[in-house]
Amino acid sequence: MQTVSLGGIINSSKLGYGAMSLTSNVYKTPEGYTDEYGVSVLKRAMELGITYIDTALLYGMGHNEVLVGRAIAGLSPQQRGKLFIGTKTGLYYEDGYKVSNKPEYLRETCMKSLQRLGTPYIDIFYMHRIDSSVPIEESMTEMKKLVEEGYIRGIGLSEASPNTVRKAHAIHPIAAVQLEWSLWARDAEAELIPTCRELGIGIVAYSPLGKGLLTGTIKKIDDISEDDWRRIEYPICENHVFDHNVKLVEKVEELAVKKGCSAANLALAWVLAQGDDVVPIPGTARLKNLEANVSALDIQLSSEEMEELSNAIPLDQVKGGRYMDGAPTFHNN
Repeated sequence: MQTVSLGGIINSSKLGYGAMSLTSNVYKTPEGYTDEYGVSVLKRAMELGITYIDTALLYGMGHNEVLVGRAIAGLSPQQRGKLFIGTKTGLYYEDGYKVSNKPEYLRETCMKSLQRLGTPYIDIFYMHRIDSSVPIEESMTEMKKLVEEGYIRGIGLSEASPNTVRKAHAIHPIAAVQLEWSLWARDAEAELIPTCRELGIGIVAYSPLGKGLLTGTIKKIDDISEDDWRRIEYPICENHVFDHNVKLVEKVEELAVKKGCSAANLALAWVLAQGDDVVPIPGTARLKNLEANVSALDIQLSSEEMEELSNAIPLDQVKGGRYMDGAPTFHNN
């Protein structure tokens, strides 16, 4: 599989794997799902050539990291050296979302993540959200120490504003910035992505399939379980706008038929084609979807097809923001 340099620090497979759906309860796992099956999905991802696996403290409050640890257990140092684990701290759930980038918290959670992952180092350690109560310079100084001590190889930020990225990068080079990027989540294109490219920072695109709605397989709100967090956390899935948003996907489906692939593959191919510095990390708890996602790497899009896809979903017609009011995003830092 093609590799991508993230900030000149980490070499990752062009396509990564987001492990969130294995434990987070954001997306309802398939009926009969077990941890053992989750581990098998992770192992299959590695067999398919995916070298970048993304997890976080928030996902299952550490249990997701445990599953990743089980999947990589027994790898030789040489095998582990070809694999890149990204995990995140600073965002947790306790009667609502809480954010902490205090230096002592970053260090404490780093040590606990290392234990759960069963690995001597983390390839990219992200601040999952930015703590506005702590100067980013203080947080980055502690992260820099963790690099110097060998506990982490690279530093990452998630949902950080361009201004925060610049301040952080001045303390220590940032390997990657995670941001939501898909056919209908493109606000980062205005400033954040150009900032990353100006500074030579890698881009890790989460939710490249629009939280599953760009796959064309979700046609009505009842196709999403009532206890699936998409119906609680994401405005694009609210009852009064859902039918409107799903109808926008029909154009992507039409283009997919012309291309001879699925809507999911076409939407993912669009993100993959955004540049040699971009690593999408679609997540799934199903082996068949994982293998289908990897097949999107074989789809080549012309400049005309890219433009047609970009215009398929007019951004001013997408109803609902990326997160509910009050959820921590880069807009508040």
